[in-house]
Formats: sequence, C-alpha cells, structure tokens
Amino acid sequence: MNENFDQTYKLLFRRYYTNLLFYATRIVGEDDAEDVVQDVFVELWRRKDTMEVGDQIQAFLYRAVYTRALNVLKHRDIKDSYEAAMQEIHKKRVEYYQPDSNDVVKRIENMELRRKLAEAIDELPDKCRAVFKLSYLHDMKNKDIADTLGISLRTVEAHMYKALKQLRDRLGYLNLMVALFLIGGLSVFLRSVVILA
Repeated sequence: MNENFDQTYKLLFRRYYTNLLFYATRIVGEDDAEDVVQDVFVELWRRKDTMEVGDQIQAFLYRAVYTRALNVLKHRDIKDSYEAAMQEIHKKRVEYYQPDSNDVVKRIENMELRRKLAEAIDELPDKCRAVFKLSYLHDMKNKDIADTLGISLRTVEAHMYKALKQLRDRLGYLNLMVALFLIGGLSVFLRSVVILA
C-alpha cells in the first residue's frame, strides 16, 4: 500500500473534484454528474494498493470521468429504449382491449354466455338434455333424434319445447338466441326462432 495515499487522495479530491464535476455535467447533465465523479474517486480509492499517482493523474481522472459518463449515457439510452418499448406495448394493449374498436370484449362476453348456457343445459332433465344436445350440438333433425332414442317424434318435440322454455327462463330470450347462434350456427338459430315463436 502506498503509505501517503490517504493524504494524496484528499489533495486530488480537493484539486480536481470541482473541475471534474463541471466536465461531467457537460456530458451527462447535472442529475448524474455528481454520481459519475464520485464513482471515479471511489474507484481510485479501491485501487490505492496498486495505483501510482504521478504526472498522468489528471489525464487518468478526466479519462475515467469520460468513460463513466459514456456508460451513464449508454444506460440511459437502454433505459429510454426499454421505456419506449414498454410504452408501445402498453399502447397496443390498450388499443387491443378498447371495447369500441375490437372484438375482444365480444369474445369474452360470448365465452361467458356459452359457459352459462352449458350450465343451464346441464340442469335440464336427462331426456330433455339428451334431445337438446342431439338437436343443437350434433345438428340432428327431430325425426333422426326420435329414431336414435327410440321415442316418438311428438315426444322429441315436447322435450325440445320444454328444454327451450327452461333455457329461455334461465338465460332470457335474447341471451338464449345469441348462445344458440354461437353454438349451432345460423340454420339452428333460425330453427329455434320458429320453435320458440
């Protein structure tokens, strides 16, 4: 260890600190200049065991401040780029989820409506549920349902009427129409309008 380094360090600090601060301020601005100069002096202190203070110390200090100032600017650019990218992501997210200009809310509402319809269908009596599912989920005609289940066409129609009435009572007429349209397509939707009319 350089025995007189402590005294030399204090002298260097008093002699160069103000000018180095002025220099750093010109590069990075007032907010970061003090940190830059302090970091340089901290580094100088850390290297006290290996540092020889000679005629080149002024050049060394200015070069060290310059290098640290460039690092601050690079970090600032990275931070600014990151913030700009995050702002762009947030902007896109806001635009994407904006209810007036996007189908996202409609999709969410449709999924919720489908979930409610599925719950309502599960609450139907067994035979009603079987008839309804064959008609709306498998798009079978009433005659084919009657043949598949071994019941009369009249019984199929009665189960369909009962199922649609219960679903309409549970979901409301408009929600039921939308849900049926979503799960079964337009032809099924039109068929349900005829049945419910």
